[in-house]
Amino acid sequence: MSAQAQPQAGNYNIFDLSAPHAKWKELREDQPVFQDPESGYWIVTRHADIKGVFDDWNTFSSENAQAPMRPMCDAGKQIMKDGGFTVYSGLSARIPPDHTRIRKLAQSAFGPRRFKAIQPQIEAIVDRHLNKIAVAGECDFFRDVAYDVPALVLFALMGIPDEDVPKVKDWAASRALLTWGDLSDEEQLPLAEKMVDYWSYCRGLVAARKEVPGDDFPTDMVQAQANGADITDEEIAGLMYSVLFAGHETTTTLMSNAIITLMANRDAWDAVCADPSLIPAATEEILRFEPSIVSWRRRAKTDAEIGGVAIPEGADILLVMGAGNRDADVFENAETFDIQRKNARNHLSFGYGIHFCIGFQLAKMEFGIMLRELTARFPNMTMKPDQHIEYLQNISFRVPNQVMVDLGMEKTQ
Repeated sequence: MSAQAQPQAGNYNIFDLSAPHAKWKELREDQPVFQDPESGYWIVTRHADIKGVFDDWNTFSSENAQAPMRPMCDAGKQIMKDGGFTVYSGLSARIPPDHTRIRKLAQSAFGPRRFKAIQPQIEAIVDRHLNKIAVAGECDFFRDVAYDVPALVLFALMGIPDEDVPKVKDWAASRALLTWGDLSDEEQLPLAEKMVDYWSYCRGLVAARKEVPGDDFPTDMVQAQANGADITDEEIAGLMYSVLFAGHETTTTLMSNAIITLMANRDAWDAVCADPSLIPAATEEILRFEPSIVSWRRRAKTDAEIGGVAIPEGADILLVMGAGNRDADVFENAETFDIQRKNARNHLSFGYGIHFCIGFQLAKMEFGIMLRELTARFPNMTMKPDQHIEYLQNISFRVPNQVMVDLGMEKTQ
Protein backbone atom coordinates (compact mmCIF):
# COMPACT_ATOMS: atom_id res chain seq x y z
CA MET A 1 0.00 0.00 0.00
CA SER A 2 1.39 3.38 -0.93
CA ALA A 3 1.57 5.95 1.82
CA GLN A 4 -1.43 8.25 1.85
CA ALA A 5 -1.88 11.53 3.71
CA GLN A 6 -5.08 11.48 5.75
CA PRO A 7 -7.30 14.45 6.62
CA GLN A 8 -7.15 15.94 10.08
CA ALA A 9 -9.77 14.80 12.57
CA GLY A 10 -11.69 17.57 14.28
CA ASN A 11 -13.18 17.79 17.77
CA TYR A 12 -10.39 15.85 19.43
CA ASN A 13 -8.61 17.33 22.43
CA ILE A 14 -5.60 15.20 23.32
CA PHE A 15 -5.53 16.68 26.84
CA ASP A 16 -9.15 15.78 27.67
CA LEU A 17 -9.31 12.28 29.15
CA SER A 18 -12.69 12.65 30.87
CA ALA A 19 -14.59 10.33 28.51
CA PRO A 20 -12.32 9.46 25.57
CA HIS A 21 -13.50 5.99 24.59
CA ALA A 22 -16.21 6.89 22.08
CA LYS A 23 -13.85 9.26 20.26
CA TRP A 24 -11.07 6.70 20.31
CA LYS A 25 -13.41 4.14 18.74
CA GLU A 26 -14.38 6.62 16.03
CA LEU A 27 -10.76 7.44 15.27
CA ARG A 28 -9.68 3.81 15.33
CA GLU A 29 -12.33 2.91 12.78
CA ASP A 30 -12.28 6.01 10.56
CA GLN A 31 -8.91 7.78 10.95
CA PRO A 32 -6.49 5.47 12.76
CA VAL A 33 -3.51 7.67 11.87
CA PHE A 34 -3.93 11.45 11.53
CA GLN A 35 -2.23 14.70 12.48
CA ASP A 36 -3.80 16.69 15.30
CA PRO A 37 -3.88 20.33 14.12
CA GLU A 38 -3.61 21.82 17.60
CA SER A 39 -0.55 19.95 18.90
CA GLY A 40 0.96 18.86 15.58
CA TYR A 41 1.24 15.30 16.88
CA TRP A 42 0.39 12.34 14.70
CA ILE A 43 -2.24 10.30 16.56
CA VAL A 44 -2.11 6.49 16.27
CA THR A 45 -5.01 4.42 17.64
CA ARG A 46 -4.86 0.86 16.25
CA HIS A 47 -3.23 -1.94 18.23
CA ALA A 48 -1.04 -3.28 15.40
CA ASP A 49 0.23 0.18 14.45
CA ILE A 50 1.03 1.12 18.05
CA LYS A 51 2.81 -2.17 18.67
CA GLY A 52 4.78 -1.75 15.46
CA VAL A 53 5.98 1.73 16.39
CA PHE A 54 6.99 0.63 19.90
CA ASP A 55 8.92 -2.28 18.41
CA ASP A 56 10.81 -0.23 15.81
CA TRP A 57 12.99 1.97 18.02
CA ASN A 58 15.46 2.47 15.18
CA THR A 59 12.84 4.40 13.22
CA PHE A 60 10.74 5.82 16.04
CA SER A 61 12.85 7.32 18.81
CA SER A 62 11.77 7.68 22.44
CA GLU A 63 13.73 10.93 22.75
CA ASN A 64 10.55 13.02 23.20
CA ALA A 65 8.93 10.72 25.79
CA GLN A 66 9.87 13.03 28.68
CA ALA A 67 9.80 16.37 26.87
CA PRO A 68 7.25 18.93 28.12
CA MET A 69 4.19 19.03 25.86
CA ARG A 70 4.40 22.80 26.05
CA PRO A 71 8.06 23.86 25.67
CA MET A 72 9.50 25.28 28.85
CA CYS A 73 9.40 29.07 28.90
CA ASP A 74 12.68 30.99 29.15
CA ALA A 75 12.11 31.91 32.80
CA GLY A 76 11.45 28.26 33.65
CA LYS A 77 14.60 27.17 31.83
CA GLN A 78 16.58 29.71 33.85
CA ILE A 79 15.15 28.43 37.13
CA MET A 80 16.19 24.89 36.25
CA LYS A 81 19.61 25.93 34.99
CA ASP A 82 20.33 27.99 38.10
CA GLY A 83 19.14 25.11 40.28
CA GLY A 84 21.49 22.59 38.69
CA PHE A 85 18.75 20.54 37.01
CA THR A 86 20.70 18.26 34.67
CA VAL A 87 18.62 15.07 34.54
CA TYR A 88 18.00 13.58 31.09
CA SER A 89 16.06 10.37 31.64
CA GLY A 90 16.08 7.22 33.65
CA LEU A 91 15.14 4.80 30.89
CA SER A 92 12.03 5.77 28.95
CA ALA A 93 13.64 8.47 26.79
CA ARG A 94 16.92 6.63 26.23
CA ILE A 95 17.83 4.43 23.28
CA PRO A 96 20.47 1.70 22.89
CA PRO A 97 23.27 1.35 23.71
CA ASP A 98 22.78 3.55 26.81
CA HIS A 99 19.27 2.20 27.39
CA THR A 100 20.47 -1.41 27.20
CA ARG A 101 23.37 -0.79 29.57
CA ILE A 102 21.36 1.04 32.22
CA ARG A 103 18.25 -1.15 32.02
CA LYS A 104 20.26 -4.34 32.51
CA LEU A 105 21.69 -2.97 35.75
CA ALA A 106 18.36 -1.59 36.96
CA GLN A 107 16.55 -4.84 36.21
CA SER A 108 19.05 -6.82 38.28
CA ALA A 109 18.26 -4.63 41.30
CA PHE A 110 14.54 -4.12 40.63
CA GLY A 111 13.38 -7.69 40.22
CA PRO A 112 11.53 -10.66 41.76
CA ARG A 113 14.01 -11.12 44.61
CA ARG A 114 13.19 -7.74 46.10
CA PHE A 115 9.49 -8.02 45.28
CA LYS A 116 9.16 -11.36 47.06
CA ALA A 117 11.00 -10.04 50.10
CA ILE A 118 8.71 -7.04 50.36
CA GLN A 119 5.40 -8.93 50.01
CA PRO A 120 4.73 -9.08 53.79
CA GLN A 121 5.35 -5.35 53.99
CA ILE A 122 2.90 -4.70 51.14
CA GLU A 123 0.28 -6.78 52.94
CA ALA A 124 0.86 -4.85 56.16
CA ILE A 125 0.58 -1.48 54.39
CA VAL A 126 -2.66 -2.52 52.67
CA ASP A 127 -4.09 -3.92 55.91
CA ARG A 128 -3.29 -0.71 57.80
CA HIS A 129 -5.07 1.45 55.25
CA LEU A 130 -8.12 -0.80 55.03
CA ASN A 131 -8.39 -0.78 58.83
CA LYS A 132 -8.52 3.01 58.75
CA ILE A 133 -11.32 3.24 56.19
CA ALA A 134 -13.31 0.50 57.93
CA VAL A 135 -13.78 2.78 60.94
CA ALA A 136 -15.75 5.33 58.93
CA GLY A 137 -17.53 2.84 56.69
CA GLU A 138 -16.99 5.07 53.66
CA CYS A 139 -14.07 6.84 52.03
CA ASP A 140 -12.53 8.48 49.02
CA PHE A 141 -10.70 5.39 47.83
CA PHE A 142 -8.40 7.48 45.63
CA ARG A 143 -7.29 9.80 48.41
CA ASP A 144 -7.53 7.50 51.45
CA VAL A 145 -6.07 4.28 50.03
CA ALA A 146 -4.77 4.34 46.47
CA TYR A 147 -2.86 7.61 46.87
CA ASP A 148 -0.49 6.44 49.61
CA VAL A 149 -0.27 2.64 49.41
CA PRO A 150 1.82 2.36 46.20
CA ALA A 151 4.07 5.19 47.34
CA LEU A 152 4.77 3.54 50.69
CA VAL A 153 5.54 0.26 48.95
CA LEU A 154 7.85 1.82 46.40
CA PHE A 155 9.57 4.03 48.92
CA ALA A 156 10.33 0.99 51.07
CA LEU A 157 12.11 -0.50 48.05
CA MET A 158 13.87 2.79 47.40
CA GLY A 159 14.84 3.38 51.03
CA ILE A 160 12.75 6.56 51.33
CA PRO A 161 11.44 7.40 54.82
CA ASP A 162 7.65 7.50 55.26
CA GLU A 163 7.76 11.15 56.29
CA ASP A 164 8.97 12.07 52.80
CA VAL A 165 5.87 10.59 51.13
CA PRO A 166 3.91 13.89 50.88
CA LYS A 167 6.68 15.89 49.24
CA VAL A 168 7.69 13.14 46.80
CA LYS A 169 4.04 12.62 45.84
CA ASP A 170 3.76 16.37 45.27
CA TRP A 171 6.89 16.38 43.13
CA ALA A 172 5.52 13.46 41.12
CA ALA A 173 2.19 15.19 40.49
CA SER A 174 4.04 18.36 39.51
CA ARG A 175 6.23 16.43 37.11
CA ALA A 176 3.17 14.89 35.44
CA LEU A 177 1.63 18.30 34.84
CA LEU A 178 4.87 19.90 33.68
CA THR A 179 5.70 17.10 31.25
CA TRP A 180 2.33 15.89 29.95
CA GLY A 181 -0.02 18.76 30.79
CA ASP A 182 -1.10 21.93 28.99
CA LEU A 183 0.42 24.72 31.10
CA SER A 184 0.86 28.44 30.59
CA ASP A 185 4.26 30.04 31.14
CA GLU A 186 3.14 31.32 34.55
CA GLU A 187 1.94 27.86 35.59
CA GLN A 188 5.28 26.33 34.62
CA LEU A 189 7.39 28.46 36.97
CA PRO A 190 6.49 26.99 40.40
CA LEU A 191 6.68 23.50 38.95
CA ALA A 192 10.14 24.20 37.54
CA GLU A 193 11.24 25.09 41.07
CA LYS A 194 9.78 21.83 42.37
CA MET A 195 11.66 19.85 39.72
CA VAL A 196 14.90 21.45 40.91
CA ASP A 197 14.09 20.29 44.46
CA TYR A 198 13.13 16.83 43.22
CA TRP A 199 16.35 16.40 41.26
CA SER A 200 18.43 17.64 44.19
CA TYR A 201 16.68 15.07 46.40
CA CYS A 202 17.50 12.22 43.98
CA ARG A 203 21.15 13.24 43.77
CA GLY A 204 21.27 13.45 47.54
CA LEU A 205 19.99 9.88 47.83
CA VAL A 206 22.86 8.59 45.72
CA ALA A 207 25.43 10.52 47.75
CA ALA A 208 23.88 9.32 51.02
CA ARG A 209 24.02 5.65 49.99
CA LYS A 210 27.70 6.02 49.19
CA GLU A 211 28.25 7.18 52.74
CA VAL A 212 25.81 4.84 54.51
CA PRO A 213 24.59 1.82 52.48
CA GLY A 214 21.12 0.42 53.06
CA ASP A 215 19.05 -2.52 51.87
CA ASP A 216 17.41 -0.81 48.93
CA PHE A 217 17.52 -0.06 45.22
CA PRO A 218 19.90 2.94 45.27
CA THR A 219 22.35 0.97 47.41
CA ASP A 220 22.24 -1.91 44.94
CA MET A 221 23.05 0.50 42.12
CA VAL A 222 25.84 2.25 44.03
CA GLN A 223 27.39 -1.08 44.99
CA ALA A 224 27.18 -2.30 41.39
CA GLN A 225 29.03 0.86 40.36
CA ALA A 226 31.68 0.24 43.03
CA ASN A 227 32.11 -3.28 41.69
CA GLY A 228 32.86 -1.97 38.22
CA ALA A 229 29.43 -1.56 36.61
CA ASP A 230 29.35 1.06 33.86
CA ILE A 231 26.97 3.61 35.35
CA THR A 232 27.51 7.16 36.62
CA ASP A 233 26.13 8.90 39.70
CA GLU A 234 24.06 11.08 37.37
CA GLU A 235 22.53 8.01 35.72
CA ILE A 236 21.68 6.41 39.08
CA ALA A 237 20.04 9.65 40.20
CA GLY A 238 18.18 9.72 36.86
CA LEU A 239 16.80 6.27 37.58
CA MET A 240 15.62 7.47 40.98
CA TYR A 241 14.03 10.53 39.36
CA SER A 242 12.08 8.25 37.01
CA VAL A 243 11.19 5.39 39.35
CA LEU A 244 10.09 7.65 42.21
CA PHE A 245 7.51 9.03 39.79
CA ALA A 246 6.40 6.16 37.59
CA GLY A 247 6.65 3.47 40.25
CA HIS A 248 3.72 4.73 42.31
CA GLU A 249 1.66 7.28 40.36
CA THR A 250 0.61 4.70 37.78
CA THR A 251 -0.30 2.12 40.44
CA THR A 252 -2.36 4.72 42.30
CA THR A 253 -4.29 5.28 39.09
CA LEU A 254 -4.60 1.55 38.37
CA MET A 255 -6.16 0.94 41.79
CA SER A 256 -8.54 3.88 41.45
CA ASN A 257 -9.69 3.10 37.92
CA ALA A 258 -10.11 -0.54 38.88
CA ILE A 259 -12.62 0.31 41.59
CA ILE A 260 -14.58 2.58 39.24
CA THR A 261 -14.63 -0.19 36.62
CA LEU A 262 -15.50 -3.04 38.97
CA MET A 263 -18.26 -1.07 40.67
CA ALA A 264 -19.75 -0.38 37.23
CA ASN A 265 -19.50 -4.08 36.37
CA ARG A 266 -21.01 -5.67 39.45
CA ASP A 267 -21.01 -9.22 38.12
CA ALA A 268 -17.23 -9.08 37.79
CA TRP A 269 -16.81 -7.67 41.31
CA ASP A 270 -19.07 -10.35 42.77
CA ALA A 271 -17.22 -13.06 40.86
CA VAL A 272 -13.87 -11.95 42.28
CA CYS A 273 -15.37 -11.75 45.78
CA ALA A 274 -16.58 -15.34 45.42
CA ASP A 275 -13.40 -16.66 43.78
CA PRO A 276 -10.12 -14.81 44.46
CA SER A 277 -8.34 -17.07 41.95
CA LEU A 278 -9.89 -14.79 39.30
CA ILE A 279 -7.74 -11.85 40.45
CA PRO A 280 -4.86 -12.36 37.96
CA ALA A 281 -7.29 -12.52 35.02
CA ALA A 282 -9.26 -9.56 36.37
CA THR A 283 -6.03 -7.58 36.70
CA GLU A 284 -5.14 -8.10 33.04
CA GLU A 285 -8.62 -7.12 31.90
CA ILE A 286 -8.58 -3.97 34.04
CA LEU A 287 -5.21 -3.06 32.56
CA ARG A 288 -6.68 -3.54 29.09
CA PHE A 289 -9.99 -1.81 29.68
CA GLU A 290 -8.94 1.18 31.84
CA PRO A 291 -5.14 1.56 31.80
CA SER A 292 -3.31 4.09 33.94
CA ILE A 293 -1.26 5.31 30.98
CA VAL A 294 -3.41 5.80 27.90
CA SER A 295 -0.83 7.25 25.52
CA TRP A 296 2.93 7.64 25.03
CA ARG A 297 5.17 9.51 22.64
CA ARG A 298 7.68 8.78 19.91
CA ARG A 299 9.48 10.81 17.23
CA ALA A 300 10.20 9.74 13.64
CA LYS A 301 13.96 9.65 13.02
CA THR A 302 13.42 9.43 9.27
CA ASP A 303 10.58 9.57 6.77
CA ALA A 304 8.39 6.62 7.69
CA GLU A 305 4.97 5.07 7.31
CA ILE A 306 2.39 4.03 9.91
CA GLY A 307 -0.70 2.16 8.80
CA GLY A 308 -0.19 3.29 5.23
CA VAL A 309 0.12 6.96 6.20
CA ALA A 310 3.28 8.91 5.38
CA ILE A 311 5.02 10.29 8.49
CA PRO A 312 7.75 12.89 7.89
CA GLU A 313 11.14 12.86 9.56
CA GLY A 314 11.06 14.68 12.89
CA ALA A 315 7.32 14.20 13.37
CA ASP A 316 6.05 13.79 16.93
CA ILE A 317 3.77 10.79 17.40
CA LEU A 318 1.20 10.03 20.10
CA LEU A 319 0.53 6.32 20.52
CA VAL A 320 -2.90 5.96 22.15
CA MET A 321 -2.62 2.60 23.91
CA GLY A 322 -6.00 3.16 25.56
CA ALA A 323 -7.53 3.07 22.08
CA GLY A 324 -5.42 0.13 20.91
CA ASN A 325 -6.50 -1.85 23.96
CA ARG A 326 -10.07 -1.79 22.63
CA ASP A 327 -9.23 -2.70 19.04
CA ALA A 328 -11.83 -5.18 17.77
CA ASP A 329 -9.23 -6.70 15.44
CA VAL A 330 -7.45 -8.02 18.55
CA PHE A 331 -10.12 -8.26 21.27
CA GLU A 332 -13.57 -9.75 20.65
CA ASN A 333 -16.33 -7.51 22.04
CA ALA A 334 -13.55 -5.08 22.85
CA GLU A 335 -15.81 -2.45 24.45
CA THR A 336 -17.09 -5.01 26.97
CA PHE A 337 -15.37 -5.56 30.31
CA ASP A 338 -14.86 -9.33 30.66
CA ILE A 339 -12.60 -10.83 33.33
CA GLN A 340 -12.86 -14.21 31.58
CA ARG A 341 -11.22 -12.80 28.44
CA LYS A 342 -8.52 -15.21 27.27
CA ASN A 343 -6.22 -12.71 25.56
CA ALA A 344 -6.52 -9.69 27.86
CA ARG A 345 -2.79 -9.78 28.51
CA ASN A 346 -2.21 -8.69 24.91
CA HIS A 347 -2.93 -5.15 26.09
CA LEU A 348 -0.34 -2.43 25.53
CA SER A 349 -0.68 -0.76 28.93
CA PHE A 350 2.94 -1.44 29.90
CA GLY A 351 4.22 -0.52 26.46
CA TYR A 352 5.97 -2.98 24.18
CA GLY A 353 9.50 -3.79 23.06
CA ILE A 354 12.71 -2.60 24.67
CA HIS A 355 10.94 0.05 26.78
CA PHE A 356 8.41 -2.35 28.31
CA CYS A 357 7.69 -1.18 31.87
CA ILE A 358 10.42 -2.40 34.20
CA GLY A 359 8.08 -2.36 37.21
CA PHE A 360 5.14 -4.30 35.75
CA GLN A 361 5.57 -7.23 38.16
CA LEU A 362 5.49 -4.96 41.20
CA ALA A 363 2.38 -3.12 39.95
CA LYS A 364 0.49 -6.38 39.41
CA MET A 365 1.63 -7.74 42.76
CA GLU A 366 0.53 -4.65 44.68
CA PHE A 367 -2.80 -4.49 42.91
CA GLY A 368 -3.43 -8.21 43.39
CA ILE A 369 -2.88 -7.95 47.14
CA MET A 370 -5.09 -4.87 47.35
CA LEU A 371 -7.94 -6.48 45.39
CA ARG A 372 -7.71 -9.71 47.39
CA GLU A 373 -8.01 -7.91 50.72
CA LEU A 374 -10.61 -5.43 49.52
CA THR A 375 -12.98 -8.07 48.15
CA ALA A 376 -12.54 -10.23 51.25
CA ARG A 377 -13.31 -7.42 53.69
CA PHE A 378 -15.82 -5.28 51.79
CA PRO A 379 -17.76 -7.47 49.34
CA ASN A 380 -20.78 -5.15 49.53
CA MET A 381 -18.84 -2.01 48.65
CA THR A 382 -20.61 0.37 46.26
CA MET A 383 -19.86 3.70 44.60
CA LYS A 384 -21.43 6.68 46.31
CA PRO A 385 -24.20 8.02 44.06
CA ASP A 386 -24.27 11.38 42.31
CA GLN A 387 -20.54 12.02 42.36
CA HIS A 388 -18.88 13.80 39.47
CA ILE A 389 -15.47 12.33 38.74
CA GLU A 390 -13.08 14.60 36.88
CA TYR A 391 -9.82 13.54 35.27
CA LEU A 392 -6.43 15.24 35.20
CA GLN A 393 -5.96 17.32 32.06
CA ASN A 394 -2.94 15.82 30.30
CA ILE A 395 -2.10 13.52 27.41
CA SER A 396 -1.00 10.34 29.16
CA PHE A 397 -2.35 9.59 32.63
CA ARG A 398 -6.07 8.97 33.21
CA VAL A 399 -6.18 10.06 36.84
CA PRO A 400 -9.55 10.52 38.62
CA ASN A 401 -9.90 13.25 41.22
CA GLN A 402 -11.99 11.10 43.57
CA VAL A 403 -13.50 7.64 44.02
CA MET A 404 -16.11 7.95 46.77
CA VAL A 405 -17.31 4.56 48.03
CA ASP A 406 -19.62 3.13 50.67
CA LEU A 407 -17.96 0.05 52.17
CA GLY A 408 -21.28 -1.67 52.90
CA MET A 409 -20.24 -2.41 56.46
CA GLU A 410 -23.78 -2.61 57.83
CA LYS A 411 -24.46 -5.47 55.43
CA THR A 412 -21.47 -7.53 56.53
CA GLN A 413 -21.71 -7.24 60.31
